[in-house]
Amino acid sequence: MRSSKGKAKKWLMGTVLSITMLTVTACGGSASEGGQKSGDKGSDKQKLVIYTARDKNVVEEIIPKFEAQNPGMEVEVLTMGAQQILERVRGEKANPQADFWWGGTQSSLMTAADEGLLESVKPSFADSIPAMYKDGQDRWYGEMLLPEVIMYNSNVLKKEDAPKDWDELLDPKYKDKIIIRGVLASGTMRTIYSSMIFRQDASDPAKGYDWLKKLDANTKEYAQDPTNLYLKLAREEGSLSLWNLQDIMLQKEIQKQPFDFIYPASGAPILVDGVGVVKGAKNMDAAKKFYEFLFDSKLRVDLAEKLFQIPTRTDISKDTLPAWLQGLELKPLTIDWAVMAEKEKEWMQHWDENIKGKGSK
Repeated sequence: MRSSKGKAKKWLMGTVLSITMLTVTACGGSASEGGQKSGDKGSDKQKLVIYTARDKNVVEEIIPKFEAQNPGMEVEVLTMGAQQILERVRGEKANPQADFWWGGTQSSLMTAADEGLLESVKPSFADSIPAMYKDGQDRWYGEMLLPEVIMYNSNVLKKEDAPKDWDELLDPKYKDKIIIRGVLASGTMRTIYSSMIFRQDASDPAKGYDWLKKLDANTKEYAQDPTNLYLKLAREEGSLSLWNLQDIMLQKEIQKQPFDFIYPASGAPILVDGVGVVKGAKNMDAAKKFYEFLFDSKLRVDLAEKLFQIPTRTDISKDTLPAWLQGLELKPLTIDWAVMAEKEKEWMQHWDENIKGKGSK
């Protein structure tokens, strides 16, 4: 599943270097002060700067393969939450530091497109992506589908004892059993919480706020990042969470964590996790190469098998997909994503200021 140790080491060193270079560039202002850009006379290599919200396992699987196909490419990767990517790209609009945004929620990408932060780029595979999974002006494309589900520690809870649907999470018997990844910095959690408001009544968010207040009353704590969330659940500090299916499967099958999931009976928000080229990217050709590489149909099947990704491409034969995916029924929660994108900031600000940590009061 992994590339050679040498390539992995090279990538990890490059990631550390990239963080340093990006920081210097952001603070110093001038691109030349932060390191050579593609096209500089002193460098024969193309450069590609990626901001990603992808799990470490995904990055380590894909980047070495891309570098192997593009030996003249210097790839720099900076990892952060999807919401943090939006904020960073927004802050760097006048002087973009990233070329490619890899991993963003539908809401965050729609917001970025509306703010003029993404370039219009029509890739070769455009016609194989359904309209509901891409921007009408080619500013972003959905790479994969992420059902948001109920996560539980299988050493603590039996499947039959875990909540079967969203409303069961409010049962007092689960008080102090729930640990949630910090919401505001997480595109996944913002989507889940906004979906819970929407499913109650988008025209009257008070009903959704009340639901989230009851969930907060059962929540033991908010973990600062996914790593912290996994650690706390593995230590049995809590036994339940809300998270995306792919990352749960990665932790279960690759990291051998005692995690499993329940697909909510009423349906799940199926997040379209996408990508886009940053407006004004300094390394446009490199960004387009990575775009095409990332959506290669053979790679998509490989990632479904190894990393539990659900591809958005409709031209991939179901017979080539892994058994776990063929047997999964994707029942979506009915959501108007345009409304979600419009209201998410308002709803999440209200939650942060008026609900977080106050559910028991």
